[in-house]
Amino acid sequence: MGYWGYFVVGRSERPLAGLDALAGAGGELTLRTEAPDGWQVWELPGREGELGSMNELAKETGAPALFGYVMAGECVAVEAASPGSGVWTACLGRDAMAGYLDGRQEGLTVDDYFLEPADAAGRAVLWAEEAGREVAAQEILEVLTADPGPMAENGFFRLLDRLRVVPE
Repeated sequence: MGYWGYFVVGRSERPLAGLDALAGAGGELTLRTEAPDGWQVWELPGREGELGSMNELAKETGAPALFGYVMAGECVAVEAASPGSGVWTACLGRDAMAGYLDGRQEGLTVDDYFLEPADAAGRAVLWAEEAGREVAAQEILEVLTADPGPMAENGFFRLLDRLRVVPE
């Protein structure tokens, strides 16, 4: 069984783990890495449930932020928010994600939960612009449509690299 857990990405002068928006983590977040311009990646392994609010994190930091929830290393649910362009969702490993969602809610599919990859890539470009980064939608789309392999968390970090916030 592969990795299960959350990654939280944001930009702040203060540690993200101490912010009100992530109070649902109950102090269990650990710093995974820091990147230039105050970007931080925090990790909460092995946990399901409510972590906090992506909208509130973006408001509290005044900067774009995102969550990645890795499921058994097979797929990643991505939720992103920014103060100006709002919330968007995507997933890495759509086929594997469809398998996890099958049977959870009658009649709902992966397309009901997540944007189509091309739409998500477009929203990611706006998110990156708000973060002061210039990215190409095609680079984001390639990550969103790639086979994540046995460690989908690597695809998540590739996405952060393509968003130009945390180098791979």
